[in-house]
Amino acid sequence: MDEPQGLIKPDRRRPEPLWHQAEMALRELVERGEWSSGMQIPNEDRLGEMLGISRITLRHALRNLEEAGLLRREHGRGTFVRSATVVAGVRGLTSFTDEMKSLSLQAGTRLIEANRVPADEEMADALEIAIGDPVVQLKRLRLGNGMPIGIQTSHLPEARVPGLLEDATNVQSLYGWLKEHCGITPVKAKEVYRVGSVAAADSELLQLTAGTPAFEVERIAYDARGPFEYALSTMRADRYEIRSTLYV
Repeated sequence: MDEPQGLIKPDRRRPEPLWHQAEMALRELVERGEWSSGMQIPNEDRLGEMLGISRITLRHALRNLEEAGLLRREHGRGTFVRSATVVAGVRGLTSFTDEMKSLSLQAGTRLIEANRVPADEEMADALEIAIGDPVVQLKRLRLGNGMPIGIQTSHLPEARVPGLLEDATNVQSLYGWLKEHCGITPVKAKEVYRVGSVAAADSELLQLTAGTPAFEVERIAYDARGPFEYALSTMRADRYEIRSTLYV
C-alpha cells in the first residue's frame, strides 16, 4: 500500500511522546477519509516503516485507537477502520452528539415523534414526579455518519423544559438545548443495559429485520435538582458495543 498523502510522521524533537504523535497521525487519516470505513490498513511492519517508529510504539498507538472505537483488529486478518459503531464503556456523562464526536463520527438525529403525555407509574417513579403530570416525549432516530445506530425515546417533565415540545424539530443535541434554554447541566446518569430485540414498528428505521437482537438501554439523567430525563433506547447490536476493563 502506498504511503497516504499528508501523513504527519512523528518527530523526536517534539515534546509529545512518539506513540501519541503516531496516534494523532493515524486518527487524522481516518477523520479526513483517507482511510475509509471498513478499509484494511497496512500491517504493523509497513506502518512502522511509514511512521519511522518501533513496533512497540506503534502498538501503543493502535491500541488507543482501537479502544477509542476507530479501529478494530481481527485475529489472523489484520486491522480495519471501524464502521459507524458506538463503543460504550467507562466514560464521562455526555450527550449522543458528543459521544459521536469523540469517535470521529458525524452525529445525526431524525425526529420521529414529539408529544405531550401524562406520566405513567414508570415515568413518574424515574423522574420523581406525580403520576399524570405532563411529560414531553421525544422519539428520535440516532445516526452516526448517516447510518442508523439506534432509536431513543426521551421523557422529560414539561415543567422543567418549557418550549421544548414547540422547538423539538430544531433540536439536534438535546443536552445542548437543555443547557442553553433551561439551564440544565447533567451531573450524573444511571444506565441499565439489557439484551432485547428490534420491534416490528422500529425495524424499517433501524434497517433490520424485526426480532433481530439489540441492546435495550434504560437511562435516568440527573442535574443538581434531580432527575430530568428518563430515556429508553434500542441500539443496533452490530453498531453498538459495550466494553469494560476489569481489575483485581
